[in-house]
Amino acid sequence: MTTPDQHPTRLERTTTALGAEVATLTFAHGPLNLFDDAMFDALVADVASLTADPPRAVLLRADGKANSAGVDVHVFAGLTPERGAALWRRLFDEVAHPLEQLGCPVIYAAHGLTLTAAFEIALACDIIVAAPKAKFGLVEIVVGLTPSMGGPQRLAERAGSGRARELVMTGDLYDAATLHDWGVVNIVTDDIDADARALADRLADGPTRAHDATKRIIAAWRSGGVAHADDITPEVSGDLFATDDLQGAVRSFLDNGPGKATYTGR
Repeated sequence: MTTPDQHPTRLERTTTALGAEVATLTFAHGPLNLFDDAMFDALVADVASLTADPPRAVLLRADGKANSAGVDVHVFAGLTPERGAALWRRLFDEVAHPLEQLGCPVIYAAHGLTLTAAFEIALACDIIVAAPKAKFGLVEIVVGLTPSMGGPQRLAERAGSGRARELVMTGDLYDAATLHDWGVVNIVTDDIDADARALADRLADGPTRAHDATKRIIAAWRSGGVAHADDITPEVSGDLFATDDLQGAVRSFLDNGPGKATYTGR
């Protein structure tokens, strides 16, 4: 139970050596980081803060023994079909979709057990970084449920529909190496905290508007296939020619060669 001097999450903003803002959202709700009502409410508030004032990169991570042992089953007790649907709709509208729509790279760092809601949140991020000992699972079958924050479809996008059905229907746990082989986890590293933070800093220092354009083009592909992505790319990419970052990087390339440009996110 959360006491008045505790908070289930922690949202901190720092700047890189080049002045780019990075937001770190940490789950800090006891050793198992269970998603109870307080945790969901805190996460919704943090995502709203990130949406209202976007940084140039976001890192999601966790304190404690586990990234999360999943949802506190008390959340499901007594739900009617209508209230259950409302819960999932809220988590799509106020967590999964806003995370995906942030105009900057979003990284999830998994150092340990990452179950149910936490895994589904990770799948809504752009890049998943994991420690070798991390284990992942969508284990909702233990309460007769299917993952309902977008996990199955996002897992299918990364690993294929057959793998998604296997992982969800068995309720088994999968290690980082296996999910890296499947294309679900992007990077496996022993120094998870340092490497995830370094990646967040590196992406924050990059051309933020171009990263946002990449996300928008891929989102178009996800919703409408290659033809839809092709249809929106000319305008989305064309708009980048009005950005200070592209104009400055082109001048830097021509004057000094590749790799020497710096970016402001504008």
